[in-house]
Amino acid sequence: MVTPFRNTIIILFLVLIAAAGAAQRAALAPDDEGERWARETLHRLTLEEKIGQMFMVWAKVRFMNVHGPEYEELRDLQRKYHLGGWGITIPVEGGMLVKSLPLEAAQLTNQLQRDSELPLIFAADFERGLALRFHGTTGFPHAMAFGATGDPEYAREAGRITGEEARAIGVQWDFFPVADLNSNPVNPIINTRAYGEEPVAVSAMVSAYIEGAHESGMLTTAKHYPGHGDTDTDTHIAMARVNASLQHLETVELAPFRAAVAAGTDATMVSHVTVPALDPEPGHIASLSLPVIRTLRLQLGFDGIVVTDAMNMDALTMLFTGMSPSQASAKASVDAVKAGEDMLLIPVDLDGAYNGLLKAVRSGEIPESRIDESVLRLLRAKAALGLHKNRFVDLNKVAERVARPESLALAQRVADDSVTLIRDNHRVLPLTPAKNTGTAHAGDAYHPTEAGSGRLLVIVMVEDVRSDHGRAFARELRQRAPDARIYFVDEQCAGALRGEILHAAHDAESVIAAVYLTPSAGRNTASAPRGSLALRKTLSGLLADLLKSQARKTVLVSMGSPYLAADYRKTETYMCTYSNAPVSEASAVKVLFGEIPPRGKLPVTIPGVAERGTGLEITRH
Repeated sequence: MVTPFRNTIIILFLVLIAAAGAAQRAALAPDDEGERWARETLHRLTLEEKIGQMFMVWAKVRFMNVHGPEYEELRDLQRKYHLGGWGITIPVEGGMLVKSLPLEAAQLTNQLQRDSELPLIFAADFERGLALRFHGTTGFPHAMAFGATGDPEYAREAGRITGEEARAIGVQWDFFPVADLNSNPVNPIINTRAYGEEPVAVSAMVSAYIEGAHESGMLTTAKHYPGHGDTDTDTHIAMARVNASLQHLETVELAPFRAAVAAGTDATMVSHVTVPALDPEPGHIASLSLPVIRTLRLQLGFDGIVVTDAMNMDALTMLFTGMSPSQASAKASVDAVKAGEDMLLIPVDLDGAYNGLLKAVRSGEIPESRIDESVLRLLRAKAALGLHKNRFVDLNKVAERVARPESLALAQRVADDSVTLIRDNHRVLPLTPAKNTGTAHAGDAYHPTEAGSGRLLVIVMVEDVRSDHGRAFARELRQRAPDARIYFVDEQCAGALRGEILHAAHDAESVIAAVYLTPSAGRNTASAPRGSLALRKTLSGLLADLLKSQARKTVLVSMGSPYLAADYRKTETYMCTYSNAPVSEASAVKVLFGEIPPRGKLPVTIPGVAERGTGLEITRH
């Protein structure tokens, strides 16, 4: 049994060893008028209304008639529970995201604001800009691509552009940047979402992104405190454990979070991981841990909004097995608030969570003053954003502010500068474009796009051939090699196409294997029950056979996790883009054909393959 005294000693020790650091920059803060509004609003709110301010659930953007059942459900939920804000996302159908349009998002945020007594705050996961959720917006590559460029100015510009576009559609709060250090190569959920593994470099990127976002009036969130990078488990499906010592946490894992606080981050998201060095009590996860959140407040000096990671993730819900969803949500919410959380994100059962917290305050289990602390922080954030004066966005401005040509060009430059050549046998690169370029028939998902001459064979390995992944890559490649033979394969069709592909590879002059492997929440298999970023069995076998027989003329291109090559040691030519974004697809093709040099430097270590900082030039063969 760990005593309160022991916890106190841990906290005091952390405070004593904390570095002084640079002067902290201000987070977005209200002016005097906004401060008065926040305090006066808090004073007039009922307990029920205060509790509601602390919850955020998803609103899925799609066209909705304001009198239709879909919108009425959102409106009624908002009124019944006095919600203080919404997380903006999009529907999922058949396992794939169904993107919406920025104008649909702007219309929805405006309408929900009209139907709310208090101004709402809208948040979203815009880790790669708005393009992951909305068509026609600026799409950046994954964070690790920024790390490969080594230029924090790119992160600053990404923060500014994302903030500008988000504010244009009525979203004021970004659940980014990721401040985790991805030091564990088998991490299935952070991986390319992190800027890298080295504390100083990652801290610079995190700070720059925050500063850029603040230029556009966007709230930021450093996540996933106290660090989710050195884990091997996806917390969407199981509990993860951080085994680092107290000294290691202080000098390594916490460094980017300390930098985020110094840069003025407005919020910090706490993860569902166990961290024995900070809270040795068995089964205590960070998001429900008073000692863990005290390190954030006392050691790092953070006084902004503390938000839970999504409370419907299995790493948290598994703590309450045997309870009904309502009981479990009530217990989790009460524990989170006791630990020091200000905003509770996506409980499994909103009614149970809301009423459970309300009951805890009425019974005296949680003092109302504790609720007031959190609600005042949230109201101050709204005032800092100017929502108490104007909560609406101008729909006519969306087309002016979203996807500016200079923003799209910046995203492409980031991708261009991030491509990293890790291995080169000097036999394949650069590829030679055909003299007569053109666009060939696109074909369908399960067959080669065109028979082609067989001079260049391209195998695009994706999670699901129905997705858009690989399409931009194929289009860009076709412009330079219209006679290329291109296959799209996933786990379902790889076995059937194996013989045909290996035969084509034997006859081809050059082979490109483009593998799309990026973090995806809840990616679970029987062989990897905690999540995995490894290729599925049949795809992996196909790639292994290809490299076994044709490694000398094959370029392996990772359109995502750079750690891919660790599983395929026969790879002789290996290139990374760190992302499956269309800009990264275009950059990869430009490097393959020698139009631009590979300028990126590996921001992580690939065990047995390459050290951090590796980055080769192409030598013409």
